[in-house]
Amino acid sequence: MWRPWSKSSVKIHKTYSPTASFKDIHRLCKDDSSSSSPSLSRVFHRVYAANSILRSWPTRPSNHLIRLDSEPVTPRHNQEPEDVIRISLPGAESSIVVYFTSLRVVRPTFEDCRAVTTILHTFPVRIDERDLSMDASFAAELERIFAGKKDLPRVFIGGRYVGGAEEVRQLHEIGELKKLVQELPRVERGVCEMCGGYRFVPCDDCNGSHKVYTEKLGFRTCSTCNVSGLVRCWSCSYSRLKPSS
Repeated sequence: MWRPWSKSSVKIHKTYSPTASFKDIHRLCKDDSSSSSPSLSRVFHRVYAANSILRSWPTRPSNHLIRLDSEPVTPRHNQEPEDVIRISLPGAESSIVVYFTSLRVVRPTFEDCRAVTTILHTFPVRIDERDLSMDASFAAELERIFAGKKDLPRVFIGGRYVGGAEEVRQLHEIGELKKLVQELPRVERGVCEMCGGYRFVPCDDCNGSHKVYTEKLGFRTCSTCNVSGLVRCWSCSYSRLKPSS
């Protein structure tokens, strides 16, 4: 017959206690000096007691069991979800980047783009407006970011993707959009004297023809501008806006 549990000399802690440690397990599993071959009941009792001690330890974020041959693990807080989309463009961390279209071909898309840009222009921050109808390279950027999807508009604040038209409207209504924008540096906004607010100017190399001529090669495609012979305005694009004091 197995020895009754009540006669055991080992106390099983139901709650966390400093005495319930690996020393207790080591003592339970240590060979009994009084007996060269412990009985089956004693072995079973030791296993049961060891499991009870392990279960009594609470699961705490600060208690990490680290291997001796492993590097120390530093807990990281405020981590972003893995599905957060970010972009790496010049000045994106300190501005709003919006992909949109100014074409009226698809009216619902045009209305969404106009509504979003109108909301964003109420904030005194730098806005990098990337109009897909003005430059095809913006469409290629959008395809790389969203794996081929080109739904418009798309808004990034501080380099982090916020959402489309519906998300921006909801954030604006509940006041969360203002909180996101407040983290960006303020700028003095106004109509650019060089491009008149169109954000593009004719290319100086080809005078807007998208063709250049050399005596050796003859006419060739201009590599400076887009297919429309336009380049982004150097006065109001990228980091040209001066922060306000």
